[in-house]
Amino acid sequence: MAPLVLLVAAALSFVLYHLMYDLLDQAARSQRPYKPVNTNDVIKTTVTVLTLIGAVLAGIYAYRKQLLAEGDAHRSDASQLAERYTAAAEQLGHDQAAVRLAGVYALARLADDWEEQRQVCIDVLCAYLRMPYQPDPTHPGHKEGEREVRHTIIRTIGDHLQQPDAPTSWCANSFDFTGATFDGGNFSGSHFIGKVTFYQATFSGGVVVFHNATFGGDINFIATKFSGSTVHFDEVKFSGGTINFNGAKFSRSNVRFMFAKFSDSTVSFDMAEISGGMLRFDHAEFIGGSVSFSRATLGGGTVHFDGATLGGAAITWGPVPRPTAT
Repeated sequence: MAPLVLLVAAALSFVLYHLMYDLLDQAARSQRPYKPVNTNDVIKTTVTVLTLIGAVLAGIYAYRKQLLAEGDAHRSDASQLAERYTAAAEQLGHDQAAVRLAGVYALARLADDWEEQRQVCIDVLCAYLRMPYQPDPTHPGHKEGEREVRHTIIRTIGDHLQQPDAPTSWCANSFDFTGATFDGGNFSGSHFIGKVTFYQATFSGGVVVFHNATFGGDINFIATKFSGSTVHFDEVKFSGGTINFNGAKFSRSNVRFMFAKFSDSTVSFDMAEISGGMLRFDHAEFIGGSVSFSRATLGGGTVHFDGATLGGAAITWGPVPRPTAT
């Protein structure tokens, strides 16, 4: 290989030398009086051109080498991240709760490090919450420590929804809690910017808190069951979008939207069933948009709008008693 390179370099030098000689000779003949070309000048010019060509080729080679190195590093990183994903997923399926907890933390760290696949990691955590859950320790399907694992997932998600501008923020990602069971959890101060669905989810027992959370898009609580639970949406901000509780069932639950603010939102409780418990909108503020309780049913439950501000919103009360002061 080396003799071939030397041969090519010699041939290129020979060609360049004669090319430079001809160019300098033509320049000399255009001047009067004519002076023969100085061989040393030809050699200097040829060396300069060869040096320039060598520098350009060296730069191209170094750039190509850098690209190859970066490509190898990227493939190595991707392979390492994929291995971390496989290991974390296996931990989540382990029989021991401590190992499953380790899987939760490992997957969360991976989501922070692997932005391209962050949504996939979040989907796995949400899928875990959608799995069948038996909180009764006497039930054959009960898993030891499962409640702690699930609450850790909820807490981990909530922690990543606090600062929308943070490089490891999950605020703009989607969350699918379809059919999930919540028997507690804290989403206080969370910012939900992406798509969020609690379709057919169950809030059974315990306290779930969304205090001071912000929802910036469409929120799906269709056919959600609130059974014997306390759910706080106090001081929550709904900005635009649709908040859909159509067909939701409120049974022996205390669901509060106290001091919540609905700005240009479409809020729908159509066909909701309120049987026992309370649905409270005390001191809530509705600015623009609409609120509908069309075809909802009241079977012993109560709905309160004490001190609420309803100006500017189109209200369809249905069976819900209109407050005396709005």
